[in-house]
Amino acid sequence: MCTRRRCAARAVVTFGTEYSRRGFFVMAKGNAVWGIDIGQCALKALQCRPHEKDPNQLVVESFDYIEYPQILSQPEAEPEELVRDALNEFLSRNELVGDTVAMSVAGQSGLARFIRLPPVESKKIPDIVKYEARQQIPFSLDDVVWDYQQLRGGSEEDGFALEPEVGLFAMKRDQVARALEPLESAGIEVDVIQLMPLAVYNFVCFDRLGDLDEVQFDPNSPPKSTVVISLGADTTDLVVTNGFRVWQRNIPIGGNHFTRALSKELKLTFVKAEHLKRNAMQADDPKAVFQAMRPVFSDLVAEIQRSLGYFMSIDKKAEIGEVLALGNAMKLPGLQRYLTQNLELEVKPVDEFQNLSAGSAAGSAQFKDNILSFAVSYGLCAQAAGRSEIRTNLLPEEIVRSRLVRAKKPWAVAGAAAILLGLTFNYFTHVSAWADTQTDEMRQALSRADSVSQKATSYENERTAIQAKADEVLQIKENLTSNVEGRFRWLELTKAVAAALPKEEADLPEEGTMEEIAKAIMSRNELHITSVDVQKFTDLNSEYLALVQSKYDDARSAANAGEAAPADDAGGFGGGGFGGGPDADPGDFDGGGAAASAGGGGGAGQWVVQLTGHHFHNMDRSEQGTRFVNNTLIKQLEEGTVMLPDGWDPNTGRWTGELIEVPIADLKIHHPWVYVGTDVKTVYENLDAELMGGDSMRGAYRPPTFGAEEGDADGKPPEPRVVELKRYDFVVQFCWEPTTREQRREMRLAREQAAAAAAEAAAAAAAAGEGAAPQDDGFTQ
Repeated sequence: MCTRRRCAARAVVTFGTEYSRRGFFVMAKGNAVWGIDIGQCALKALQCRPHEKDPNQLVVESFDYIEYPQILSQPEAEPEELVRDALNEFLSRNELVGDTVAMSVAGQSGLARFIRLPPVESKKIPDIVKYEARQQIPFSLDDVVWDYQQLRGGSEEDGFALEPEVGLFAMKRDQVARALEPLESAGIEVDVIQLMPLAVYNFVCFDRLGDLDEVQFDPNSPPKSTVVISLGADTTDLVVTNGFRVWQRNIPIGGNHFTRALSKELKLTFVKAEHLKRNAMQADDPKAVFQAMRPVFSDLVAEIQRSLGYFMSIDKKAEIGEVLALGNAMKLPGLQRYLTQNLELEVKPVDEFQNLSAGSAAGSAQFKDNILSFAVSYGLCAQAAGRSEIRTNLLPEEIVRSRLVRAKKPWAVAGAAAILLGLTFNYFTHVSAWADTQTDEMRQALSRADSVSQKATSYENERTAIQAKADEVLQIKENLTSNVEGRFRWLELTKAVAAALPKEEADLPEEGTMEEIAKAIMSRNELHITSVDVQKFTDLNSEYLALVQSKYDDARSAANAGEAAPADDAGGFGGGGFGGGPDADPGDFDGGGAAASAGGGGGAGQWVVQLTGHHFHNMDRSEQGTRFVNNTLIKQLEEGTVMLPDGWDPNTGRWTGELIEVPIADLKIHHPWVYVGTDVKTVYENLDAELMGGDSMRGAYRPPTFGAEEGDADGKPPEPRVVELKRYDFVVQFCWEPTTREQRREMRLAREQAAAAAAEAAAAAAAAGEGAAPQDDGFTQ
């Protein structure tokens, strides 16, 4: 096994680029690769495999994004425990056995040098690199893990490399051990260790620059360079590359510096400052927030300008083409625009990966929301899959050696010998047993057994054909009866909602002052439903309940405590309910179109029903607003009943159509809650309007004219009668999974059987209690 120093002499040249041999074995474990990036705020992991048809693409097999409860650099945080918990959660959700694993380490933890060598014989490059390593690395080579790679762009003639450029990378062994420790403790075997800036470089080359083998490099007219600003929590990695040359610098400014600036200027704790930074636009005074962060904005731009200026000074022929932004910290409002204005270059956040097929991540909101933070993991996957430009590996050689030794232990030979011995013994045993059975009696028995087996097979084939015919008949029956059962479902839903609404039996007074009439209106137990909308789902649990469960729990907890639930300002489904938020037009909800699209199924499926309405029952603070809706409509949807034609004659086994009382819950109506509720507001209603309330009363009732005439004696129109009312607007949502009459009958029978069993158990317990001896007093049924 070669040492680190000797490995350099065993390099190979492929497509004009020299790679360390260690970079080629990483895909030997399996087709899937993992790129794990343990950052300051979260653990990002990406599992990819090579595309089956396009060698220039990778396909996402899986991904994970686990945000720590605290940022690792917070004063009170315990980084080791936070990372350990995140890795345990990651392993509980993902399987890594047999996959290649690549991990990243922070750029400031290692050393990266790019050295241009004079024209030299290609075979002498390893010796020159070894000499340069001793000069460039400020530690003994025994105390570091180092690797190198010859970059593209150089040419070779007659065995001489002309102006070759070599990348030299190193990291102290104790830092490598600290980086590996949490993964090794979790049982994860790492195959590749790479510096974050180089992972970003690999991402840019693979995803943005394409196949560099087809590009002819001209040192006098190099391609335009791409600048990547990867903004992390504590530092920013600046990478400038045209694919053939790369330059990187670590800037000691990151997202946490904005948080610390807010904490210092606004006198906030770190946690509150972090929350304010992430929600700067929703702050009471956004201007003050951005003013507090302005010095950090200026420092960051100054460092980037200084770095780019230095780069342009050492590479006179370089020309900047585009600027890409990475890192979730780039979501800070105004940061992209500020960088664009001050750098005089358009800064483009990466919103998609061009050569990464989404695969299992397609449609995932979490992957899309955090796509800026997956570039490092993407670059690691490209290297582990053998598709990267930089393939150096800072994994210590002794770890590689121990794994090879473990894989080649002589146990394999001993196992093979034992298997061979067992097979030999088994062979002679079977031959001996076979010889003992070769008699006339055995042959006759086998012949009879074959005959019976053939007859059994014939019967089984016949049974299978009959079963298939029966299944076909049952399917025809199901198709014929589905429309009969389903045609009542929308009527049942309408009737259930009507039964759950509170009803006011008393009429409005025909005489009295405007104040008395207003008081009478606001005392009525009425809810005015202005629209009923529905939305169909494939899976309620994952598509709806998973998104609104926390808001539903908060609303129901507030209702049980007798408090008014807060108005929802963000919505549950799609970032604002079905209509895009509380302020959206209810017409944005699917409405009748969804019902029509149900086709012959008569509403079969899984639905969310949305009721939009208002009420004026707001005189008593203890029974106003959301409380009144919870105590009436919501309570009835959970506990009420409805009269349905579900009568059944057990003697004839037919439906009688008799109206019976059916629990609304048997219609599979569940999770009712006040999705949106406004504050109680004062409105003025004209009692003489043709349809009361127009936009507010919604035609809920038409009040009496109270003896009003067409006009006064002198022909003047009567004065309008306006009442002052307190109005509360709301949106109620609930889930509905339509049931058939047969399903409800089975539920009813199950309840009756359970009640009968409970009654028998209670009677038996009572009888046992009466006849029990004194020593049995402590016995419980």
